[in-house]
Amino acid sequence: MDRTERFYKIEHLIRSRGCVSFAVLLEALEVSPATLKRDLAYLRERLDAPIEYDAVENGYRFGQQWRGGKHELPGVWFNEAELHALLTMQQMLAGLDDQGVVGRHLQPMFDKITGMLGVDAAEADELRRRVKLIGTARRRVASDSFETVGSAVVKRRRLAIRYRKKRDGVASEREVSPQRLVHHRHAWYLDAWCHASEGYRRFALDGIEAASLLETAAKPVPLDELEAELDQGYGIFAGGSPKQAELVFSAEAAAWVSREEWHPAQHSEFLPDGRWRLRLPYVDDTELLMDLLRHAGQVEVVGPPALREAHAQRLRQAVAAL
Repeated sequence: MDRTERFYKIEHLIRSRGCVSFAVLLEALEVSPATLKRDLAYLRERLDAPIEYDAVENGYRFGQQWRGGKHELPGVWFNEAELHALLTMQQMLAGLDDQGVVGRHLQPMFDKITGMLGVDAAEADELRRRVKLIGTARRRVASDSFETVGSAVVKRRRLAIRYRKKRDGVASEREVSPQRLVHHRHAWYLDAWCHASEGYRRFALDGIEAASLLETAAKPVPLDELEAELDQGYGIFAGGSPKQAELVFSAEAAAWVSREEWHPAQHSEFLPDGRWRLRLPYVDDTELLMDLLRHAGQVEVVGPPALREAHAQRLRQAVAAL
């Protein structure tokens, strides 16, 4: 481990144990006695760490005025609970990163976090196994495409892509200015300004068959303008004028559905008979109808009429398929 990690570990051991012997510090840091002495001197003299030697306990502790208090080294430092939270975040990220595209770049950082906690690889792996994400119907993205698109977003550069639409299978060549990456229901999307259509578009990354980074700078777009254009619909479907859906769930379904957020701009209320009314905006009804089918028999689509009829048609098709 490097010197910064050693400083962190010395502070962590003293803070967590109260008093730590020279031998214990040597074993934990795996350095020579001379190196440990230099580290302790640097912490006290250059970083003002209140570390003192306790002859009675034969170990190093914080000075009386700091015992139980808050002392921080300069820079970015984390306590043990924050480090555990970061390792949990690593596991959550792994659940979104099927092919390790992002993880392999971040792994050195998480290795350092493991070292700061003072645990070995086996203990760190056991900590990570305590968090499990279960995902279904994942859509995998080629790692080279993901990295190219991600680089374009970060570097603010244009992309040349070959994109194949899901609905009709038609492929097209486009030049786009990437704005942000979106993860939704186990799939990745790119929000971008499309220079061919002169408008905002959302592209499924698994539909990008080829991508190359261009030298041209991406078109600058205010984030609030992007959100106003692409975040008004329901789920991943965006673009167009939003309509307002009114749904009424049975009292039985309301017990759990009322705890869910279907849309950030939703409005809801309980009715006197225990049913739950939900109003929310949508642009394209595709994803909304899919979610309504999960509550078949427990939800009434009050309006608008086109959505009510589309939902009824889906239910008739489901019955016909039995």
